[in-house]
Amino acid sequence: MAPPHKRSPEEKALVRRLDVFLMTFGCISQVIKYLDQQNINNAYVSGMKEDLHLYGDELNYFTTTFNVAYCLMLVPSQIIMTWVRPSWWLPGLEIGWGIMTGLMAMVTSAKQVYIIRVFLGLCESSAWPGMMTLFMHWYTPTELAKRMGFYHSCQALGNMLSGALQAAIMSTLDGHSGIEGWRWLFIINCIITIVAGTLGFVMLPDYPNKPNPWAFWFNKRHGELAIARLVRHKRAEPRRVTLASAKRTFSGWLPYFIPVLYAGTVLATYGYVYFGLFLDEQKRPDGSPRWTVEEVNIIPTGGSAINVVFVWIWALLSDWIRSRWTLIVAQGLIGLVPCITMSIWTRHPRSTPLAAAYASYFINYLCLGTAPLIFAWLSDLIPQDPEARSLIVGVSVAFYYAISSWSQVLVWPASQAPYYKYGWESALALWIMCIAMTCVLRFVDVRYLRPKREEFAAAIRAGEVQVAGQNAAKVLDKEEIGGMSKSREPSIRRLSSD
Repeated sequence: MAPPHKRSPEEKALVRRLDVFLMTFGCISQVIKYLDQQNINNAYVSGMKEDLHLYGDELNYFTTTFNVAYCLMLVPSQIIMTWVRPSWWLPGLEIGWGIMTGLMAMVTSAKQVYIIRVFLGLCESSAWPGMMTLFMHWYTPTELAKRMGFYHSCQALGNMLSGALQAAIMSTLDGHSGIEGWRWLFIINCIITIVAGTLGFVMLPDYPNKPNPWAFWFNKRHGELAIARLVRHKRAEPRRVTLASAKRTFSGWLPYFIPVLYAGTVLATYGYVYFGLFLDEQKRPDGSPRWTVEEVNIIPTGGSAINVVFVWIWALLSDWIRSRWTLIVAQGLIGLVPCITMSIWTRHPRSTPLAAAYASYFINYLCLGTAPLIFAWLSDLIPQDPEARSLIVGVSVAFYYAISSWSQVLVWPASQAPYYKYGWESALALWIMCIAMTCVLRFVDVRYLRPKREEFAAAIRAGEVQVAGQNAAKVLDKEEIGGMSKSREPSIRRLSSD
């Protein structure tokens, strides 16, 4: 493995600018996104259930309606983002879901919640996969996983803030101006979301070859340097997704393999989502609740803190040891522990210590860092095809939401909490499947994909790509090297400044 490239002061300055603007907006957006997603769970256990008379599996169906809409919009959003500037598309939709969040404060029935959740799903579908795709265009292999990991950890920060915010609202604003505390949560989330969304119009840099003209912090030289970084790491510059590139992408096997792996790792840890319901069901010997409403909202934030720390640890280790698959397997092995423990506890709650159940929920948070590793690995696997990466990210997340939109109702029904019949056993099976798939992908990469990438890189070094002009280049226009189909589209550009 070649040693990492030593970055110049100018390149380091560019990366710092990307971290300050691109990463900062992405992380703020991610925190708010999960703040807006998780507030339904916090509101449910903070009075919404009683006020709207939600005594069945409505909470599960709230998630289902959101997931279906999210799933339907994911791939179209990824395609649109290659035609419309990300600095317009992503912030615009964020402002849209902020408005929808505010409308949640006005609901009086479950039917109204279902309708609003559909529009929330449509708007929020752009954020996570869109930002992940942008990171692939701007950061190099030794920078990518830690940035993806830091961004991904903001999900947990959103969960933590949601619980803490709801607890603070219940103790200070509940009943203020005649408005219930759970409604205040949606109002405050709405304001935060709209304000943050407007920042994206100037903070997002768009693409290296098509920078955002409103980005005051980004100049022409930064764009040239960003393109040079892509060339040095044998990565193609961003291009619009076309029918031809979509056909090329889906003629391979990665668009079907990666989504199953990604969805499997996320669903395998899904039990942590219902930690609040577990706490809400705990009773004292006299039958009174073991935890107050505020405590039910606060305790899971401890797990979210664990999640933040370990997502960073996994991502930093990945870039340091320059390996993705070993850490995915490690997380899978750790994930087996809570699955086995909770499978026993749900069958024998009287003979199994309750402390084991508490510990299992917290251990589950250690294994929520697979997504950054999977998509950083995807970027390593097909650096020559940005359209395929964009589509595969969208399909992967869409596939997960397509599965979770119905599976969580069957596997984790709220009416069975906390003694789920099949939840933890299904999670155990998923982890075993994902560990096996990761090992298979590693074998295929070493045996088939790596030699093709090396052949492609060797062709570039041998002069297959010609330089034309100071800041532009002729494109590779030949049968694709590296296992992709013959294409007349630009594959990679080389700058004389590199």
